Amino acid sequence: MKIGIPKEIKDKENRVSLAPVGAKMLVKQKHAVIIEKNAGAGAGFEDTEYTAAGAKIGTASEVWNTDLVVKVKEPLLHEYHFLKGQMLFTYLHLAGVTKTLTDALLETKTTGIAYETVEDEYKRLPLLAPMSAIAGNMAVHVGSYYLAKVNGGKGVLLGEALGNFYGKVVVIGDGVVGRHAAKTAYGMGASVYLFGRHEERMGHLRESIGRDAHILLSRPKDIAKEVKDADLIIGAVLVTGAKAPYVVTKEMVKTMQKGSVIVDVSIDQGGCIETSHPTKHSDPVFAQYGVTHYCVTNMPGAYPRTSTLALTSATLPYVLKLAQKGIDALREDKNFCKGLNTYNGLLTYKPVAESLEMMRQYQEFA
Repeated sequence: MKIGIPKEIKDKENRVSLAPVGAKMLVKQKHAVIIEKNAGAGAGFEDTEYTAAGAKIGTASEVWNTDLVVKVKEPLLHEYHFLKGQMLFTYLHLAGVTKTLTDALLETKTTGIAYETVEDEYKRLPLLAPMSAIAGNMAVHVGSYYLAKVNGGKGVLLGEALGNFYGKVVVIGDGVVGRHAAKTAYGMGASVYLFGRHEERMGHLRESIGRDAHILLSRPKDIAKEVKDADLIIGAVLVTGAKAPYVVTKEMVKTMQKGSVIVDVSIDQGGCIETSHPTKHSDPVFAQYGVTHYCVTNMPGAYPRTSTLALTSATLPYVLKLAQKGIDALREDKNFCKGLNTYNGLLTYKPVAESLEMMRQYQEFA
């Protein structure tokens, strides 16, 4: 099979979907791999590393004119003309991005396979998990940066200083993002409040994060109480494939102290903070009601080397299956098949169709 790896064009997105080690494995199995010129440069991978692995360096047109295109982020508007019915394997986040992408995928009958809805046998999300972990860790550091007075914050340094502990961090969501964020904040010495929906997880969460962490059930009244004096709120809510619900309302944000910070990691899926809207690395924050909001839609792109290696490790087994068997790889694996969002001009993932109010264009894949 012919596999194309485009250069990402989203704002300051330096990840690449395949490290040279992945290209080498695909070539070893007799597949043709075309890498767009300088696609890996931002993550520290030179074109010569890919050619040494047996891949070819090509133009954007050559890369997209393949059987399978593997990306990191969703195609942007001026990439839509490249969509010609091929297989596309990437983070799509169709419920959280503009509906025009969904329309383009359907009109071109592109087979859209989304990393974020692929499941494993335990209903976990193995292709979302590595980026979620990085985003969770990163969220605390980003929040701490914007809490500095010189960066518009209230002047609170999260963590311990000579035996005294400073800062309150509220994390909403007990999945991969939430757990990593809470553990990072706790490790720094901040007071951590983690809200989740799974009571049965609470003991394990407290054990893994720290015995003094506050692990609470996610109830609106309790969230409203704790956000009032929070220095940093991290939104980490995920409903697989669907738009995230608002768990922090506009009225709650109004009660927060001036100079506090919100990092909405759920923004890829529409955001879980009512006052959020998407931002980008070159213009990452805005203030609403005196509260700084960081809502960058490709957070792990700030650490492209680590992110690319982690992503390749997770996605390569699936890329190898697609390269070997094409669409039949999905028919043979019901958990992999959950990644299929669009096929033959129809939506094939129900939560996306429901979120976009496009159930008339939904059909279960068979």
